[in-house]
Amino acid sequence: MVKGREADEAPARRAGDRGRYGRLSRERVLASALDLVDRDGLSALSMRRLGAELGVEAMALYRYASSKDALLDGLVEALYLELEELLAAHGPASGWRAELDRIAAATYDVCLAHPQVVPLLSTRMLAVPLARRPLATLRHHERVVGLLQEAGLGADRTAAAFRAFTGWVLGYVSVELQAMVDNPEEPEPAFRLGLHHMPPQELPRLRELAPALAERGGPEGLASGLDALLERFTRSA
Repeated sequence: MVKGREADEAPARRAGDRGRYGRLSRERVLASALDLVDRDGLSALSMRRLGAELGVEAMALYRYASSKDALLDGLVEALYLELEELLAAHGPASGWRAELDRIAAATYDVCLAHPQVVPLLSTRMLAVPLARRPLATLRHHERVVGLLQEAGLGADRTAAAFRAFTGWVLGYVSVELQAMVDNPEEPEPAFRLGLHHMPPQELPRLRELAPALAERGGPEGLASGLDALLERFTRSA
């Protein structure tokens, strides 16, 4: 018979070992969290809801994510792990510049597959110091820094180019995912975008450009901007 504290912990150990769909692991917990957020949004994510998805008590999940913030960091980790898998599936491109283009395009694809998680790629970086970020995130940083150094950039220019590369890719994806449609059921473009809510005297240029802004730039726009950015940093490297 298990007594005292061991008795209290035994159910959690048993629940933590096996859920409704088999043995738990950090990978399964994060994958389930990602599926939940993809389906119902970040606001739906909680330990209780995730436990219900996996068929365990919420307390059983704390061995895999010690808090709600740790679970959010886990979602960032899951995205970067998926990015690693996507990059590994096709092998590196020839040359540092082509490889940076490939990384940017793969990041675009992963982010558009998980749009509800994309805000965390920025917000969690505001809260988590560099050294405490998930290892998959740090491996991504290391890969990009290495490619920039391969281009012949010194330490200062590598740091500046790394910031610019990261800012461009994540910023571009964030703009691509911005909500633009006011009424999805409306076939008339102006009413679909809700332009009648925007005062024409104050916002004439924005109203005129709104239909074009509502169209995604796609990976071509990402690559074009990245080429211009890299040219700026490597012109005199």
